Amino acid sequence: MGTHERDREDRGRGGVPLGGGLTTGEVARRLGVAPTTVRTWDRRYGLGPDAHTGGRHRRWTATDVARLERMCALTATGIPPAEAARTVLGEATQVAESVALTAPASPDTPPQAQPPARRPSDAPPLPPAPARSRAGSGLRLGDVRQECKGIARAALRLDAAALDELLEAAILEHGLVAAWTEVIMPTLQAVGRKWESSGERYVEVEHFLSWHVSGALRRGAPPSAADRPGATIVLACVPGENHTLPLEVLAAALAERGLPVRMFGGALPVESLVTAVRRTGPAAVGLWAQSRTTASRPLAQHVAAMEWGVRGARRKPVVLTIGPGWSGRTVTGLPRPTGLAEAVAVLESVVSR
Repeated sequence: MGTHERDREDRGRGGVPLGGGLTTGEVARRLGVAPTTVRTWDRRYGLGPDAHTGGRHRRWTATDVARLERMCALTATGIPPAEAARTVLGEATQVAESVALTAPASPDTPPQAQPPARRPSDAPPLPPAPARSRAGSGLRLGDVRQECKGIARAALRLDAAALDELLEAAILEHGLVAAWTEVIMPTLQAVGRKWESSGERYVEVEHFLSWHVSGALRRGAPPSAADRPGATIVLACVPGENHTLPLEVLAAALAERGLPVRMFGGALPVESLVTAVRRTGPAAVGLWAQSRTTASRPLAQHVAAMEWGVRGARRKPVVLTIGPGWSGRTVTGLPRPTGLAEAVAVLESVVSR
């Protein structure tokens, strides 16, 4: 039996370990909140673990985590934490009463001796419960890593501290390429779908998440590698293209591998791109285009035809057309990687020639 299969057998509902539950830190990462938030909800609103175990570390069961997920779902819709907590506790009480009412009577107690359970008369009225959202975030994330759901929740709450912590943890645990492909990109795509289907809502969430992803990439990447003759890689968005984030990921992944990268960001004018290529004499040039309206075959062909060096030993760069904008606009003879891992592999092979 493989490691992942054993992990699944050792976990119960919601991925919570059967042996003793999750720690507060694990719960926080799963929910996309800071550990102090979980402790505050416990201390202030009574949303802590039902059962107490020995030792200093508290353990959270699947039922405990489900309550906190509901709390996250309610606060993400704008409901104040105190009101959301009353709703969560009220729902838990209703479930417990329902179980008590339907449970069979004890053999030693006549059925008529059991009084019906009901809410205390002085309990505050419960507000209508909003519809439960997927992953507590309202985003259709589908079958993705648990980190995606935590990051989505933090982004929807505009929780900068929690978002930075979760992004950096994902990069540290999985590495830049896997973190981008399996965690960050699915979350960004879910936010984008939410924005497109919500009539211009959630734009602030998309901008907020993109900004923090960019910051996490910069913090997670090592310092720029020194130039090596004939080994520099130039990365730039084509003119009119301002979607830089995928190119930032590529730059960070290449820096992680010790390759010298010169990143020029969004919407680099043609004249500036040509000047940058002539000044650096790169082994490769990556041109990013998000939209087909910005992808320019003549530009890619022009850069690929540029030469430098002494007569008799002239060199040309390998030009990569990167991004969905080049779909259907393939330039003959130029590599077009379809993903981050493939782009990194192609550039590594070019530099090592």
